[in-house]
Amino acid sequence: MAVSAAVSLTKARVSEAEWQTRVDLACAYRLAHDFGMDDLVWNHISARVPGEDNHFLLNPLGLSYEEITASSLVKVGLDGKPVGSDMNIGHAVNYTGFVIHGAIHAARHDVACVMHTHTLAGMAVSALDCGLIPVMQDAYGFVGNVAYHEYEGLSIDLGECERLAADLGQHKCMILRNHGLLTCGRTVAEAFVMMYYLDKACRAQLAVMQTGQKIHEPDPAVVAKVAVQNSHYPSGYHEWPALMRRMERKDPSFKN
Repeated sequence: MAVSAAVSLTKARVSEAEWQTRVDLACAYRLAHDFGMDDLVWNHISARVPGEDNHFLLNPLGLSYEEITASSLVKVGLDGKPVGSDMNIGHAVNYTGFVIHGAIHAARHDVACVMHTHTLAGMAVSALDCGLIPVMQDAYGFVGNVAYHEYEGLSIDLGECERLAADLGQHKCMILRNHGLLTCGRTVAEAFVMMYYLDKACRAQLAVMQTGQKIHEPDPAVVAKVAVQNSHYPSGYHEWPALMRRMERKDPSFKN
């Protein structure tokens, strides 16, 4: 089927709100590739389908992030199986994506998007006993806002779902020990931008630790002040339009 025909078919069978979510999510995948936050065909960014609380969109197994389009995303239920017309499109669903993302979407109805990465810096910090040590301005917003989940093996055990959701609690960020990073947001934009800064915080920490010098820590009251100041700049609100334009200039095919 030609791309234009496939796009028309997808648009015809979904609501306008779902299509916009598909476009935003496909853009997030392309951006993750652009910023080096992808891992071949693995990992996921998921988004809840507007108006369908028990359904979310996920990348099909086998496509790289730079290949993801709005129409190639698969709608799945909380049981991890494709739903509706996506049942017969022939795309496999990565089960590990269901275990991690399904657990959070089922437990956190305030979350519209979940992003999980295996960046080098994120994996390195996840393996440190100290975890994340905020060392610069962009990282101070994460103080007290990062949860931790112990490593249990490959994410294929349904029993882990409840423990993972419980460890996340009401946080928006989580470090999966000896594994990687996870963020969740009320929008695709929020989850993506938080991941960008969480990974940046990890990279900054590793760079400082490599010097072997003592880390200078500001007054705790100043760090608390930064958290309040950050509330005036909600993650993704200002950045997302520019990020969308970035991908539209590079390759607008994500909108197909």
